[in-house]
Amino acid sequence: MTLALTMGDPSGIGPEITAAAWHALRTTGPAFVALADPVLLGAHAPVRVVAHPGAAGFADAIPVLPIDLATRAIPGTPNPANAAAIIASIEQAVRLAQSGAASGVVTNPISKAVLKSAGFPHPGHTEFLAALTGTAGHEIMMLVCPELRVVPVTIHVSLRDALDLLTTEKIVEAARTAHAALRRDFAIENPRVAIAGLNPHAGEQGHMGTEEQLLIAPAIAALRTQNIDVTGPWPPDTMFTAAARKKYDVAICHYHDQALIPLKTLDMWGGVNVTLGLPIVRTSPDHGTAFDIAGAGQANPASLIAALRLADEIARNRAR
Repeated sequence: MTLALTMGDPSGIGPEITAAAWHALRTTGPAFVALADPVLLGAHAPVRVVAHPGAAGFADAIPVLPIDLATRAIPGTPNPANAAAIIASIEQAVRLAQSGAASGVVTNPISKAVLKSAGFPHPGHTEFLAALTGTAGHEIMMLVCPELRVVPVTIHVSLRDALDLLTTEKIVEAARTAHAALRRDFAIENPRVAIAGLNPHAGEQGHMGTEEQLLIAPAIAALRTQNIDVTGPWPPDTMFTAAARKKYDVAICHYHDQALIPLKTLDMWGGVNVTLGLPIVRTSPDHGTAFDIAGAGQANPASLIAALRLADEIARNRAR
């Protein structure tokens, strides 16, 4: 089983962490093929241009399906001229996964600002992947580390817009999708789902907000009718303690930072972003392009390594 690894922004830390991940995994796997510029990767590790994923010799060099850059990538200096190559890398990786040539897609970090300056219409990776796979509107983001799994109901929108977009139906869909993924992708037979409150103290029975009563409680009731083990609404300021985390397998949160702050605080370099609701496996490291340290030899590959290992685990669980 071979994973397809996208280039990400070539001016970020993607080339460095790709090479570091190969060094860490070259003898143990999982194997991957990089969809990237072979010259750029060749500055960090031995590479071999291949015609298809799964070519032998992963232990000897990074197999590369070449993607030509429009202009030379300068570490720390992102260039919108390379946006087309970044997008092409993602598109080709998805095609490989859809055809079965790759067991899943792992994406290196992109710069949303760089892509948007070149006319990219999507808020981020997650939404673009959903569009490519014909599942727009059903994509769910799960963040995973050994101590915690979280799912934000709303993702790449402002906090003000997130509150307007939050509905009972969206909470139900996110929880149902997460529950199904825990069974299929993580081999948890009876997943326990915790639903966060939105307001301080989970609304304090309506004295600090009524969303718990009007939006969240109906979602919990609906999920229980579908035989899902669900609890909540949990006060958000206490549900991520060590003792509380033992009581559930996934926390459904209502906006981006409510989910990502606890996970990144617990394990910034072991966190993995998993896209649920797609017909293909997709993971990514839970950090950005880090233009400020690109090319300085300081990039930490741990999250990418974790993303590759988790993508392989999910693909194997799905195959079983």
